[in-house]
Amino acid sequence: MKTIFNELDFYRDESYLEYQLLPFNFALLDSDRYLITNMVGEYLILSKDQLQKLINKKLDPDEILYNELLSKHFIYSKNSDVSIDLLSLKYRTKKFYLSDFTSLHIFVVSLRCDHSCPYCQVSRQNIKTSEFDMSQEIADKGIEFAFRSPSRNLKFEFQGGEPLLNFKIIKYIVLKVSEINELEKRNIQFVITTNLSFINKEVLDFCSEFKILISTSLDGPEDLHNKNRPKPGKDSYQKTIEGINYCRDILGVNSISALMTTTKHSLTRVKDIIDEYINQEFNSIFLRPLSPYGFAIKTKNYYKYDADEWLKFYFEGLDYIIELNKNGYFFVEQYASIILTKMLSTSDTGYVDLQSPSGVGIGAIVFNYNGDVYVSDEARMLAEMHDQTFRIGSLISDSYEDIISSETLLDILEQTMTESMPGCSECAFQPFCGSDPVYHYATQKDIVGNKTESMFCHKNMTIFKKIINYLEDKNTKDILRKWVF
Repeated sequence: MKTIFNELDFYRDESYLEYQLLPFNFALLDSDRYLITNMVGEYLILSKDQLQKLINKKLDPDEILYNELLSKHFIYSKNSDVSIDLLSLKYRTKKFYLSDFTSLHIFVVSLRCDHSCPYCQVSRQNIKTSEFDMSQEIADKGIEFAFRSPSRNLKFEFQGGEPLLNFKIIKYIVLKVSEINELEKRNIQFVITTNLSFINKEVLDFCSEFKILISTSLDGPEDLHNKNRPKPGKDSYQKTIEGINYCRDILGVNSISALMTTTKHSLTRVKDIIDEYINQEFNSIFLRPLSPYGFAIKTKNYYKYDADEWLKFYFEGLDYIIELNKNGYFFVEQYASIILTKMLSTSDTGYVDLQSPSGVGIGAIVFNYNGDVYVSDEARMLAEMHDQTFRIGSLISDSYEDIISSETLLDILEQTMTESMPGCSECAFQPFCGSDPVYHYATQKDIVGNKTESMFCHKNMTIFKKIINYLEDKNTKDILRKWVF
């Protein structure tokens, strides 16, 4: 049949074949597959042959892979620089949170506590020792500092010890913040992190009036929780469950969240722990490892299991949770949810440990009961071990400008840009990861750390690979996409 058109090759612009590579890293995923990622976290899985063709510029524009690489900004055509502009826009979007610091302000209102948890990360004090309570003067200076932040969203979190042992200063801070905010018009959120031993109607009525959220600890079934979180009377679990139900009755079902910590006793019981959260009508869990700070070190609890033991625990739990979802029960593992959000969206999760530069100081900041200011809660915990490396000032003697532009904080931020950190800049998992300077200092005495010996890196890279493999299965991917926030 005669046609008025020439063959397709006649219209092909040969310059289109001459594509250029945009920056990307790659890593071996398994025996014959490679993960490639770019600076904004777009990723693809290629065979060794495909990767070699990509690098050697041997891909044909008619290939599906070529168009995938083009749309995800791994390559660009010589006759168009649109991909570069789009890549720049996505990168600016990813880093937008840097202009919105600092949103989370943690007030350590008391070091007193009635529990004696062996993994506790702070040097708790006897409940009768009020000298370790935050004063009104310190609270005033902390409030003033918080409102100097450029962020429109301010979160005030009250921690301890047990913060309800100094409830009067919590009331003072909430009332004063609310008064100031009548003019400031910020988006304010309050959270009390408590073991619930001292929860009562006065506290909950106040929380109801000011929409204060409650965060508590639940380590699993009764025997495990009581072993991990002992207190006089041996009724830690009973107090916790009664407190959870009391909060829900007055504040609402979604007013309270819970956090668990994995101890040696937890390692064989991940399903029991998850079932306990389901029985208590929570719809998520954060399967959290121990941290190398405070009494967790003094009592040797941190060293009672290694990263691989915890990873086995974590993946058994993750598999179980995914299976629950496949059977129609919606339940989320929160750490996986954070990672998935980083992998599958342009949103910033606000999770300090997975930010570049590190979110310490600019994502969250801590005011200790005595006015000392730390870059993170972990830094404050390290200080309780008599190491003030991450102290960045005092509310009593230093101004906002002195603290937020301190050499200590600026040095941390400069050294924790994973895009330029040794061992991170060339890592394929860098867009999903971050830097934890306090952890690396605590374990290696260096805020950057040797990544080949870092359990932080080992843990995260293993989880990233596992999640990428999960996403290869369509049914599992459909479930995990629902965890993105």
